[in-house]
Amino acid sequence: MTENTAPAGVHSSGSAGPGAPGRAPRRLRADAQRNVESLLEAAKAVFATSGVDAPAKEIADLAVVGVGTLYRHFPQRSDLVKAVFQHEVDACADAAPALAAAHEPGVALAKWLHRYTGFLATKRGLAAALHSGDPAFDALPSYFSQRLGPALGSLLEAAAASGEIRADISAEYLLYAVANLSLPVADEGAAYSQRMVALLIDGLRYGAETSHPRS
Repeated sequence: MTENTAPAGVHSSGSAGPGAPGRAPRRLRADAQRNVESLLEAAKAVFATSGVDAPAKEIADLAVVGVGTLYRHFPQRSDLVKAVFQHEVDACADAAPALAAAHEPGVALAKWLHRYTGFLATKRGLAAALHSGDPAFDALPSYFSQRLGPALGSLLEAAAASGEIRADISAEYLLYAVANLSLPVADEGAAYSQRMVALLIDGLRYGAETSHPRS
């Protein structure tokens, strides 16, 4: 089974189980929640190496649960693909306030952009399904924007206010710019994308003194 999702290097969604994006997830028992988390981590790893059509048993074995448990939480393969993507989007979005609390604004922004670049590498394993045209994924692009746009926006605003970056960059623009820099390049691995994003971050700092509004 396959499915579809967002920008030319990004697009998204976010809840830890089947269901439409935006709908409040059903509260799970602690053991069931652990199983879901294990399945999502296992599916992410398997999709990256074997593709989204990998056997259910391969995913269940890596998660150390039964195949029945996998199908109980994710009856359709599209449910699992959506949940993996949403889970990764949420983890990336939730990293923004944690980084902001632990670092200076410019450092927090740089670390988040590298974290986001890592998320885009994970998305490649889902690409065939996410861009298949399956209507099961129609809501994912808006979920991506709703979660990651504000997360990045808060970091950009803080870094611009501190004078560490130029103040004329929008979150939407930067999300797509990093996505384009993260597209696969022949004979290059994920480290290449991280280097390109590091150069982009340097560019955000260029002109910060002149573009930052002074009181």
